[in-house]
Amino acid sequence: MFSAQELMTKTIEVGASDLHLNPGRPPVVRVHGRLEPLGEALLTDELEKIRARGGEVIGVIPEKLQDLELGHTGCTELHVVDTMHTRKQMMMDLSDGFIAMPGGYGTLEELFEVVTWGQLNYHRKPVALYNVAGFYDHLVAFVQHAVDQGFVREELRHLIEVGETPAEVLAKLSEATVPDLESWLSVD
Repeated sequence: MFSAQELMTKTIEVGASDLHLNPGRPPVVRVHGRLEPLGEALLTDELEKIRARGGEVIGVIPEKLQDLELGHTGCTELHVVDTMHTRKQMMMDLSDGFIAMPGGYGTLEELFEVVTWGQLNYHRKPVALYNVAGFYDHLVAFVQHAVDQGFVREELRHLIEVGETPAEVLAKLSEATVPDLESWLSVD
């Protein structure tokens, strides 16, 4: 069992510089949230490596959090927006896909919002969990339970792909499809 800091450190060391969806162009990493000092130092180092390879680091943060100096200073671009909703919309617009790394309430809320937007075809972008050290095992089991109980349709179960390594996450994202709304929606 890892502490939150150890898990984040492991996540950053293993994957931060490898998680990008378009191998034909330099990586673009979207940064949100704040890590403890050790995680922040590791992430800053990884982001510098990404920039050195010609990649971009784009941050999107609400003004309220920026005012508390929670914005990441190593971004190529940092967008300061008025609300969390505006932030999430901008992140969705800027992204080719979504990868949830281990996190807390905010990560889970954003994960399920982006999955719901995909389910309703507000976007057609892939979503994956980076399941470092089994962090998301219980969440994956819960989603399967929701399918088994009839709250999530089986054909929508794979709106959330799961990988345990950066390579596996990227492979699953590149193969993922988002079903057309009409293909599963039935109005009685």
